[in-house]
Amino acid sequence: MKKTNVTLRKRNLPSGKISLYLDFFPAVYNPKTSRFSRREYLGLYLFAKPKNSTEKAMNSENLHKAEIICANRFNEMNKQQIYTAFELERIHLKEVGEKSFIQFLKQTAGTKEGNNADIWKYAIIHFEKYLKNEDLLMQDIDLTVMEDFRDYLLKTKCLRKKGKFLEQNTALSYFNKIKATLRKAYKKGYLQKDVNAAVESIKEQESQRNFLTMEEARRLYDTPCKKETVRRASFFSLLTGMRYSDIAKLTWDELQHSGEGYYIRFIQQKTDRPVTLPIADEAAELLGTKNALQGKIFHDLKKWDVDRLLPIWIRDAGIDKHITFHCFRHTYATLQMASGTDIFTLSKMLGHKNIKTTQIYTKIIDEKKKETTNKISFK
Repeated sequence: MKKTNVTLRKRNLPSGKISLYLDFFPAVYNPKTSRFSRREYLGLYLFAKPKNSTEKAMNSENLHKAEIICANRFNEMNKQQIYTAFELERIHLKEVGEKSFIQFLKQTAGTKEGNNADIWKYAIIHFEKYLKNEDLLMQDIDLTVMEDFRDYLLKTKCLRKKGKFLEQNTALSYFNKIKATLRKAYKKGYLQKDVNAAVESIKEQESQRNFLTMEEARRLYDTPCKKETVRRASFFSLLTGMRYSDIAKLTWDELQHSGEGYYIRFIQQKTDRPVTLPIADEAAELLGTKNALQGKIFHDLKKWDVDRLLPIWIRDAGIDKHITFHCFRHTYATLQMASGTDIFTLSKMLGHKNIKTTQIYTKIIDEKKKETTNKISFK
């Protein structure tokens, strides 16, 4: 058995003090940092030139403490087998391989909030259902596991809508949460292979995106809403393209002003990415007046009020469409595209990761153009 030598050493500091540390030979493996190191700083110091009896006494006490630690470390190190770097790497891989992926998945989901947290919740429920409530270790994750889970999502029934199968885009959302966790686990060194990169995702299915025309939007603007906060938040979405989840958590600290006008800096909840979004003066007026006691701008905005009052407000405006709060985002995008805003700028304004997501609005505009071709006829 090889012995590890532990030596107490001193290091002169610019402050005039001396730092005490342990020198290991050969270098020892630190499981906290996953690295080999020859030094352990003790947080104990000596006065290089003690000025009085107090400082001399402190030197003697700290040196004695360091010597005790040094002796203890020597005993600790040499009670155990000293492994080679290859052996330690193998031990490390075995340890991380035996970690629970389900537990890691739940820890990752625990940091999410709002609607995004709800998506993570159901993604985990479906993943556990697919695994038949058995645990899944890091070392057991491979391409086959993920491909089978993808097939499961495309064939399983929805948990929130009994009797109906999971919609493809919902399955995509759930699958992407598991893929994101795989990516995180690989970066942390818990997975030996980048399974996330190897597995093919679920294709996004183009869905019907209802939106308001400019005439309908003006009509809605002139129609009273039973709760002013719902009205202000709705038109703020229509003027900025922001999602409900981001509007609901928007704070006064995230609203800023410069010589060029108002803009918002916030973390987009769906993508967890920072966004800087310039907003029009008309949108800024909808925010109201800052109250020092209120952190959130729309502090009394409740999802229940939106779901309850929005259909009534739409009906009162004489609009015969199924309009949800998210349709205001679609309205913003569609009207911007129709007014000539280029797709790259619009993609950035909406905070899309992929410009393909933005291209759906180009198709909507093209369809509207086709509808106009038969409006002029001499027959």
